[in-house]
Amino acid sequence: MAQNENMLQAAFDRYAARVDEICASGDWSAFADMFTEDATYCEHAYGDFSGREEIRQWIIGTMTTFPANEMIGFPAAWRVIDPPTNRVICDIRNIMRDPGDGSVHEASNITILTFDDEGDLIREEDIYNPQKFADMTLDWCRVAEGHGTLSEAGKRMLTAWGG
Repeated sequence: MAQNENMLQAAFDRYAARVDEICASGDWSAFADMFTEDATYCEHAYGDFSGREEIRQWIIGTMTTFPANEMIGFPAAWRVIDPPTNRVICDIRNIMRDPGDGSVHEASNITILTFDDEGDLIREEDIYNPQKFADMTLDWCRVAEGHGTLSEAGKRMLTAWGG
């Protein structure tokens, strides 16, 4: 059991380090490369994606448009390693950039990562409350607007939401 736990810890550490690198570089195509070719991704608001290339198309489109393109980090607040299922369950913080006043705006999701016996990522599932993300984004938009740092896409969203 300890060997499987060590493998899962190492696999999660690789995942977290790679997400940090991708976030810093903005190369979201590389995110899909962390998955096996036949992996699945279950995203409760956007749907299910099958295979690395479907994951790639979705992640690039999502993470390069507002509001995801304003997020600067996705660190895990906590994690649980579950060797019998080859899973790591974690609370991922989705942190927005500083809107101009030093305040921190974030919402979290539960992520379930499933690895194969070699430590390769075969499935990810994100579970969250979309309303909490919407409320956090709206609050962030108001603060950013007040400090003159809100993008045109953010201004459109704020207007559409009656902010």
